[in-house]
Amino acid sequence: MNEQDFLAGYDPRDYPAVAVTVDVVALTIREGALHLLLIRRGAPPYAGHWALPGGFVHPDEDLTAGARRELAEETGLGGDRLRRVHLEQLGSYGAPDRDPRMRVVSIAHLAFAPDLPDPVADTDADEASWLPVTALTSRQLAFDHGRIIDDGLERARSKLEYTPLATRFLAPEFTITELRAVYETVWGHPLHAGNFHRKVLSVPGFVESTGASTERGGARGGPRAKLYRAGDARLLHPALLRPAREETVR
Repeated sequence: MNEQDFLAGYDPRDYPAVAVTVDVVALTIREGALHLLLIRRGAPPYAGHWALPGGFVHPDEDLTAGARRELAEETGLGGDRLRRVHLEQLGSYGAPDRDPRMRVVSIAHLAFAPDLPDPVADTDADEASWLPVTALTSRQLAFDHGRIIDDGLERARSKLEYTPLATRFLAPEFTITELRAVYETVWGHPLHAGNFHRKVLSVPGFVESTGASTERGGARGGPRAKLYRAGDARLLHPALLRPAREETVR
């Protein structure tokens, strides 16, 4: 039998139905705290529970396009602002009982960017909100989204160790103090200012000077801070390890 004949007689109904969804762990920093985008479901299953933005993949789109569409629908982002959002696949989640409707496999994505706008709930959601990650325990989560969120947070924290993606939480030009604030917020640990400054400038290609400075000095006065932009490094070598991990490698 040739391939054409095989496909002509192939009936997908002979096999169990499986649906594919995308879910997005979208992170941003607001008022000095790490926030996660969640929606409160307005219909079953899990009506009233909080969930990650996501949905079924459309027949004419790939997984990344589906994730970007879902993120755009929940945040109102489009055009250049949406392209500035860092988006990557996080993992696949396919436990047989993760969705009570049918067998659903979710391809989760991780997204983060600065200054993401207030979300707008779509037609099947009661509410959409940026929630501090420290407040997650106060929310009932739908499906297996607690596990997906944990995986997304750990991925974000680890990527800040060995990639320059912390700069994606910032404006195109930033100070080392602002960069340190991103690390402290995502990692949840204070960092020594002098040591952090030294480490950042010792990593080739992490940041580069713009040659400019802030218009004013710090809150306590003093000299104006130098402004930097993201360099061309894809990986940080040496890596900037979390304080607890630094202790284990010594």
